[in-house]
Amino acid sequence: MKVEAFLFGGVSFFFFVTDLVYASLSGEPAGTAALTIAFVMSALIAFFCAMNYHRKGIRPEDRGDGEVQDRAGLLDFFPPHSAYPPLTALGFTLSAAGVVFGLWLFLLGFGLLGAGICGFAFEFVNRE
Repeated sequence: MKVEAFLFGGVSFFFFVTDLVYASLSGEPAGTAALTIAFVMSALIAFFCAMNYHRKGIRPEDRGDGEVQDRAGLLDFFPPHSAYPPLTALGFTLSAAGVVFGLWLFLLGFGLLGAGICGFAFEFVNRE
């Protein structure tokens, strides 16, 4: 993940410099906002890749002498059953419908969406 972190770090640096130049020369807020969002999103991916590399170390496919069988075995943890994906989908759907039909439906959907996201985040946290 080290290579990916450097790659997306370069992309985020490009968007940052482009955003600064565009904002100072154009004065147009929509393009500046789009470039700022592109910078933040690429920086987030670079941060994720860097933290994965820092936490897990070098992968077998990143080494020159890596073999296919080096990647065999347990890859990661995947949850078997969870009620949070349907809850999150329902919350998002109600929030989107609430934009059209009214604030009350949006708030109800936003609450369900928040509960689903928190459930995703804290479902398998060790409770010690």
